[in-house]
Amino acid sequence: MKKPNNIRERKHRLWPELYTGERVIAFTGNVKSRKPLFTSKNIFAEFESMLVKSLTKYDCDAYVYLFMPDHFHFILTGKHSKSNIKKCIDSFKQSSGFWLHKNLPQIKWQKDYYDHILRSDEDLIAQIKYVLNNPVRSELVGYWKIYKFRGSTLYNLDEWD
Repeated sequence: MKKPNNIRERKHRLWPELYTGERVIAFTGNVKSRKPLFTSKNIFAEFESMLVKSLTKYDCDAYVYLFMPDHFHFILTGKHSKSNIKKCIDSFKQSSGFWLHKNLPQIKWQKDYYDHILRSDEDLIAQIKYVLNNPVRSELVGYWKIYKFRGSTLYNLDEWD
């Protein structure tokens, strides 16, 4: 059944204050219609730069960021109590969406993203490794270190085993 035009979508974001501070939040964002986007070093470099600018602007860090061909995975944290992780991710999506509009108008982000606040009892390193192994599970590479569309503002991932 088609949704009537006068009914608004249900909000599915958490309370805004849950995105501030030194929380750890995992995000997944998809390219609309799952079109492949992250297939070259140049495009990865553009999006990595936009992400780092947003992280800096909102006083956040990335434990890990990984761009699959048609989606991304980020695990972000605030650097202090006034850091705003939601504004950071929204800023990244807005600036990268504008870049797409200008440079690749046939490709767009899906409207929203998925997020998950990591609980204090969740193993952060296990979550990071899970993200890093996404290209292996998708059979893009045999070993996660071979996959180059990844990074961190906190770790040198090339030193990891």
